[in-house]
Amino acid sequence: MKNILTEQEVQQLRAETRGTTKTIHFNNAGSSLPPDVVVDTVINYLHEEAQNGGYETEYTYRDELENTYSFIAQLINAHKDEIAVVENASTGWWLAFNGIDFKPGDEIITCEMEYVTNLIGLLHAQKTYGVVFKVIPNDDRGNFQPQALEDAITNRTKLIAATHIPSTAGYMMPVVEIGKIARRHNILYLLDACQSAGHVPLDVQEIGCDMLAVTGRKYLRAPRGTGFLYVRKAVQDKLKLFFMDGFTTQWVTETDFKPRSDARRFEVYEKSRALTLGLGKAVEYALDIGIERAWQRVQYLANLLREKLKEVTGITVHDFGDQLCGIVTFSVEKRDGTAVKNKLAEKHINVSVGKAASTLIYMNKNHLNNIVRASVHYYNTEQEIELLCVALREIV
Repeated sequence: MKNILTEQEVQQLRAETRGTTKTIHFNNAGSSLPPDVVVDTVINYLHEEAQNGGYETEYTYRDELENTYSFIAQLINAHKDEIAVVENASTGWWLAFNGIDFKPGDEIITCEMEYVTNLIGLLHAQKTYGVVFKVIPNDDRGNFQPQALEDAITNRTKLIAATHIPSTAGYMMPVVEIGKIARRHNILYLLDACQSAGHVPLDVQEIGCDMLAVTGRKYLRAPRGTGFLYVRKAVQDKLKLFFMDGFTTQWVTETDFKPRSDARRFEVYEKSRALTLGLGKAVEYALDIGIERAWQRVQYLANLLREKLKEVTGITVHDFGDQLCGIVTFSVEKRDGTAVKNKLAEKHINVSVGKAASTLIYMNKNHLNNIVRASVHYYNTEQEIELLCVALREIV
């Protein structure tokens, strides 16, 4: 994959990110280094709240806060009435999933890459409602099998739940193909795009999902404690609401109420306006760079990293499948992943450890207890990759 960002552009992006002067950060799938403008946006808003009052500051920034929904809608090709701002992807996923009216015997189809929180949700639904969930395994090359998904559908299938990019692997699910199958059979489609937003282009119209959950802190480079949920307009009235307040309702009388007519019915009134503004600024920043350009840069760096790691004796790269992303997973011979992570941290190189529980079905299938996860972003450099490999050679 060609590197589409110029060296000058990369250096400018790094200059706009204070953290790059102190840290080599390959933990973007955990929490990216935020751009300075995002940090400053949050801090300045908090200062104004302290000086002028919370409600008063919110009123002053009402247009900017509203723009957060517009930016998110632009990011995923949705309408802003289909966006709810929530704390993280797991919150969004659970709001959507638990809003579905499951009945005993209903079937859910998922993949081996499903995230642990979502897997817990499936097990909970199995225990609580008596639903059945089926797992479609990847083939021997590590690719999801759309035909196997199609073959598994019955007249009891109520939901297809998939994770676009898993927590502990570099593979990407064929989410558009899955969407075509879901639409053809008129089945609800819930997509966890926790690692996808800001990482790869997302178009909910092309994907065909009904619900999509995203966190802000990862590739979007937004503050922690931010995320959003997309719910297709035609599906909103079909989902149950588990928490309601005056904000989530369109009107209320002494004897009745009506939910809002948009996706903000899934929000609550009281949330951090500073973080919401920071999320909006992070999305705007990503849009200004261009998601397609960022994605090409990430692919270029990830492919380079995999090639360099394979040259290091004692390292095994564990990414399978035809379509790989910016997450690179590997293990070091005779070294526990946590020990490797800690050794790298001594050199101010950040990586993460992917534990079996995070992507339980996939990790068990491939007999992996834990792996080292290095996740690159567009502001990383070829030199940083070389320094990581030098450090790993020392560890080996």
